[in-house]
Amino acid sequence: MKNAMTVRVFADTNLFIYAESQDQDKSSRAVTIIQAAPVISTQVINETVSVLIKKHGFLLSEAHEIAGSLLDLCEVVAVDAHTIRKAIDLAKRYSLSHWDSLIIAAALLADCQTLFSEDMQHGQIFDNQLTVTNPFLYS
Repeated sequence: MKNAMTVRVFADTNLFIYAESQDQDKSSRAVTIIQAAPVISTQVINETVSVLIKKHGFLLSEAHEIAGSLLDLCEVVAVDAHTIRKAIDLAKRYSLSHWDSLIIAAALLADCQTLFSEDMQHGQIFDNQLTVTNPFLYS
């Protein structure tokens, strides 16, 4: 039975990119969060592979190895029709981009209370449940 006091956290794509970066401070902070086995969505894995290849020059095989590690380490939730419908609703209510609303919808549907992301407004709360935390704010 899950401990009621356990805070479930969701990690946005940028944490996995920073984990592989040359920025030692951000990389260290990202790795610490990742080692705690956060919840992620299939979107996060796909975006990570894409960004590592397109923007950071990783080989496809290297990006796939990282994706495999994420699949093994993290709790992965699928982006399905229910997630997309929730994302559409969130995008309308909070004036979000489609991609951000998918991340937030996946986190909410996975019963997460914290969303680690550099790309969203630090401290913003969604549906009285999910709080955005920028783990790099005080770098």
